[in-house]
Amino acid sequence: MDQGTTAVVTGATNGIGEAIARQLAATGMEVVLVGRDRGRLVAVRERITAAVPGARLRDELADLSLLEDVRRLADRLRDTRIDILISNAAVVAELGDHTAEGVQRTLATNHLAPYLLLRTLGENIAAAGGSARLIVVGASPTALRRVPVDLEDLGFENPRGLGFPPSFRPFVAYGRTKNMNAMFVYSLAEHLAGSGVTVNGAHPGIIRHTGLGRDSARGLLRVFGWSQWINPLLPGPDAGADTPVWLATAPELAGVSGRFFVRRKDVRTAAHTTDPGRRAELWAKSAYLTGLPARRRRAMDG
Repeated sequence: MDQGTTAVVTGATNGIGEAIARQLAATGMEVVLVGRDRGRLVAVRERITAAVPGARLRDELADLSLLEDVRRLADRLRDTRIDILISNAAVVAELGDHTAEGVQRTLATNHLAPYLLLRTLGENIAAAGGSARLIVVGASPTALRRVPVDLEDLGFENPRGLGFPPSFRPFVAYGRTKNMNAMFVYSLAEHLAGSGVTVNGAHPGIIRHTGLGRDSARGLLRVFGWSQWINPLLPGPDAGADTPVWLATAPELAGVSGRFFVRRKDVRTAAHTTDPGRRAELWAKSAYLTGLPARRRRAMDG
């Protein structure tokens, strides 16, 4: 890999994100680690450097549940050469957990943050005539067929619409945000069509040591989180990193955009994620919530 290549990885302080960052660093590229805790960023730098002596790393502190933090992160990265940008950060939060900005935390972290960060940086790269691969780490298209996005309730204000039992509703909300990720991939790919910026999604598989739902969830969701953490039958983070890293580095994927991959295979996601009308509505509402214009500003717009 070109020593001048730079990759940005969000959610890089543990699990799949750390594995992605380590594998990319092993190719010789510079890797920007994005995390919300300074201590964890220091620790992951030490672990990656121990595994990859001479790894070229830098870190960026940002709480991706806060849109203002995401905007500041995008501003700091504006003048950085970005060849690869992998959106991996994700949480499962209680439905009543809202950020200081008043946004439900799962929605803010899992969907609005990548919408704001990848769209902003992708547009900047495209406007400068550059090229980059943007990758969104999603979830199982098969499992997500059953949890279409409720476009009238993006913030999960109607808990009953998330089914039963109540203790599992936060995970259903998480599933909806993962479907938002797929919809965003297709829409951003269209938005940046004709530029050198490609956008693709990837399901990493069901992986142990992700920590989803382990720390703050209750009931069945907490059981799910712990089972993911300790289940020896599940593959580890390195397996989960395989498809995202392949999307980021494989020469044969140059120019491929607007696809979703599972185990390196191009797959179709549910019809409710590809429907143009539904995607346009999600795009417009996401633009409003993040303070971005619905349309891409092009040089020809004056």
